[in-house]
Amino acid sequence: MTAGTRAVGLDIGGTKTHGVVLADDGSILAQVRKSTRPGADGVVDTAARVFAALGREVGGQGHLTGPVGVGVPGLVDVARGTLRHAVNLDVNGDDLPLRDLLAERLGVPVLLENDVNAATLAARALVDADDVVYLSVGTGLAAGLVLDGRLRRGEHGAAGEIGHLPVDPSGAVCGCGQVGCLETIASGRALAEAWPTPDGPPAADLFAAAAAGDVKAVAVRDRFCWGVANAVRALCLTIDPERIVLGGGVSEVGEPLHEQVVLQLRALGEGSAFLASLGLADRLSMVPLHYPVAAVGAALVAAG
Repeated sequence: MTAGTRAVGLDIGGTKTHGVVLADDGSILAQVRKSTRPGADGVVDTAARVFAALGREVGGQGHLTGPVGVGVPGLVDVARGTLRHAVNLDVNGDDLPLRDLLAERLGVPVLLENDVNAATLAARALVDADDVVYLSVGTGLAAGLVLDGRLRRGEHGAAGEIGHLPVDPSGAVCGCGQVGCLETIASGRALAEAWPTPDGPPAADLFAAAAAGDVKAVAVRDRFCWGVANAVRALCLTIDPERIVLGGGVSEVGEPLHEQVVLQLRALGEGSAFLASLGLADRLSMVPLHYPVAAVGAALVAAG
């Protein structure tokens, strides 16, 4: 089973850490999920446990001797291997030398990348295009950009922070301090506040209730999808990518989400021949259900 092993990727999130081992053809040889323990020590310890479990899955940790790609939320300095402002991981304050801490603990070279940027590399591989935007609708809302085949991080590592684009001056205060950001409308957090559920993912419950004709659910769903569509429109008008790939935790709703965002995109084009001519809906696709796009992207970081 170890023959053809190409790379190992770890996607470290605030709730879980997901690790994968890829073969040369990009297929997944093994994958492991474990709950993330917060804080710097917890993140490193969780990564080590996932790495060890992957080693057991492929026949012994000694077989995993190549570099490991690691995707994390927050501001990542790729050159220095540091992380800051990863509030979902309870990592705040000064730059954390996470790359070196992980390399010492795992005993292999580590390459650090922002989680959405890592996922974008996997999304690009899925659609096989050189100009790709990956729009992650998870707890927050953010985009990763591949332009002319190269990942675009930006001067301050903030390229693709589409969730913090204000669209509603009378809207809610965003965690970033601005008012009416897209993230206050089109994110898992916003959806959970607008449609709270005692059990299970609120997105699945919301879309099911809307499909059943619940008037309130239809209104919440439509506003949420309007926000996602506005993010797509803004990205197409500023970047003009060949493809936009929708992913993140909320995308587990599947085709119903895609259908409703397409409807909103077509509605935005009504009355504007210019906008309609850009074919926004035709550029949109989704990550396959249950595909670990961020972990696979982290492995692609390791593969170079």
